[in-house]
Amino acid sequence: MRATHADADAARAANLLTGARRLVVFTGAGMSQESGVPTFRDAQTGLWASFNPEELATPEAFRRHPARVFGWYLWRARLVRTVEPHAGYAALVHLSADLESCVVVTQNVDGLHQRAGSSDVIELHGRLDAFRCFDRGHPFDASRLATLGSLPEGDVDPPPCPTCGSPIRPGVVWFGEMLPADAVARANDAVTQCDALLVVGTSGLVYPAAELPWLALDRGAKLIEVNPTPTPFSSRAHVSWRATAATALPALAQALEQRANPQLQP
Repeated sequence: MRATHADADAARAANLLTGARRLVVFTGAGMSQESGVPTFRDAQTGLWASFNPEELATPEAFRRHPARVFGWYLWRARLVRTVEPHAGYAALVHLSADLESCVVVTQNVDGLHQRAGSSDVIELHGRLDAFRCFDRGHPFDASRLATLGSLPEGDVDPPPCPTCGSPIRPGVVWFGEMLPADAVARANDAVTQCDALLVVGTSGLVYPAAELPWLALDRGAKLIEVNPTPTPFSSRAHVSWRATAATALPALAQALEQRANPQLQP
């Protein structure tokens, strides 16, 4: 059977990962989009299409229109619960089985990596269902929001924090806010110690998260990129694989298994 470009990319990526002990997987919106999770701007459809991001994703917007902002994020959080992780998520869990460590660093806020079985996940931009109060950061049990109705598509007044009375907000990082310092520190530490960095579905344009591939290259790690379109670090990647996560990651896991067990070769 004639090898395809995809086969060649899978083989090259598997070759680079063979012998690696510490892998970091860095994922962006392209990872979850194939599961049906809309990207940030794709989610601004229907009722939300008339709003700019700054009207829905800043602390100032929440102060001005708390019900509008809270309603949009509550709708997104409930939408995410209706989707399932695609095959690429399971492939990451599978290929990490023989590694000393496999840390997932994600810009996504949907929790799909954990639902698929990844155990070491660093969420740089927070989590849709990790609600907390606006003023003090007291955690809030998301199950208490079930009484607010099913898939609202409009204003929803945020409930008060039972501890201090501050309005409840989503646990995501808004424009103008700093990334969680502990998450950034853990991500930087994991990247500086990894043998290989697998970058999946990120444009490489959103900083400071986009610094991670450059940090890995500076430290001598192998860089494998999976993305349908070029990114700023494509020319420096050891493998730049033009494919989507749901296609490439299962192929990579299969190629690694075949290298470890030659008898499985077709």
